[in-house]
Amino acid sequence: MTADLSQIVKAYDVRGVVPDQWDEALAELFGAAFVRVVDADAIVVGHDMRPSSPGLSAAFARGAARLGADVTLIGLCSTDQLYYASGALGLPGAMFTASHNPAQYNGIKMCRAGAAPVGQDTGLSQIRELVERWTEEGAPEAAATPGRVTERETLKDYAAHLLSLVDLTAIRPLKVVVDAGNGMGGHTVPTVFEGLPLDVVPMFFELDGTFPNHEANPLDPKNIVDLQARVRAEGADLGLAFDGDADRCFVVDENGDPVSPSAVTALVAARELAKTPGGTVIHNLITSWSVPEVVRENGGTPVRTRVGHSFIKEEMAKTGAIFGGEHSAHYYFKDFWNADTGMLAALHVLAALGGQDGPLSALVASYDRYASSGEINSTVADQNARLAAVKAAYESREGVTLDTLDGLTVTSADWWFNLRASNTEPLLRLNVEARDPETMQTLRDEVLTLIRA
Repeated sequence: MTADLSQIVKAYDVRGVVPDQWDEALAELFGAAFVRVVDADAIVVGHDMRPSSPGLSAAFARGAARLGADVTLIGLCSTDQLYYASGALGLPGAMFTASHNPAQYNGIKMCRAGAAPVGQDTGLSQIRELVERWTEEGAPEAAATPGRVTERETLKDYAAHLLSLVDLTAIRPLKVVVDAGNGMGGHTVPTVFEGLPLDVVPMFFELDGTFPNHEANPLDPKNIVDLQARVRAEGADLGLAFDGDADRCFVVDENGDPVSPSAVTALVAARELAKTPGGTVIHNLITSWSVPEVVRENGGTPVRTRVGHSFIKEEMAKTGAIFGGEHSAHYYFKDFWNADTGMLAALHVLAALGGQDGPLSALVASYDRYASSGEINSTVADQNARLAAVKAAYESREGVTLDTLDGLTVTSADWWFNLRASNTEPLLRLNVEARDPETMQTLRDEVLTLIRA
């Protein structure tokens, strides 16, 4: 097919509608381009439960093998299971998934050996250029000796690695409702949780890439309604929700109330700092004030970054950070090759809750100190003009500081807000936090009025 790769090659991955925007023939070229750009003689490939995933991943493997690279297929897996395989085997990897996107989408998340990210500035643009060239000129010449394609099971080793990092053997019994959203959590949770003192109530564990129950995107509140109701009905200690490729995990407490990813970040940071005193913890600039406060209180050094996994991973590598967290429920661990794994964060929450007698709501209260708006999107005709208008409204105010690390952040003694432009849509994204709900609401409405003027 003749593809407009500008539509499917994103900042950090490949993603688009199958077969309208890309197909197995293109996947084969991506496999060849990937091994050429990362100079690999062997790679590892996994895929999620989407109907198109087995065919696309097999085509990618054919393209890689055609250029002489050996391919280890690990089959059905979560994205963090693919990162585990890349790290443990020391191989570049490719994961076929479109995460939380609807069923007709699919994509490729690629990494170098040790789960090091491949993004626009770290190889993805070169991969795109090769694929574009080959779609016009024909596929590259095959290697004299094609690579071998073999299969390998990694799920039990992945689970064992995670459980070696968090001790759950002595926790009190917990009842946990898990909503896998018909995604890869239904594949990983039974093996990871097996033998632990957990009474697991499964929801939507059947692998089904058509997502018959709800979108596998727990960041959208409507997709955790079923989980919240079930936690209350079961009298469970907590609920966990995984996204489609199970690299992100969301938590609800015993009342069915969502636990903010910032509170989870702070909780896990405190636990990691207990293991590695004085360590560095990365957080993006729209996580709560609670996060750097908790890091400092526990003897660590907080480092603030832009939003996005490439910035987090880059800063982790540069600083030797032990942990990193984002508002979007991506959690990154030095012990996991600086890659993100929602499952490891979930194990930390279970260990913290099961290691004391109180409910989760009380446990996280000390990590959830401020009133937050959550992310509010506004469609605007001119992003730069609206950003400039908001900046002009605040830059002359006394006691206020502005910075432009990522969009516009405005901070006072009692509140802060960040306003960022979307890279892919005509949107501005607003996050507001304040010391009390009334101040937060007033500030939120004030900024939204400026944005939407």
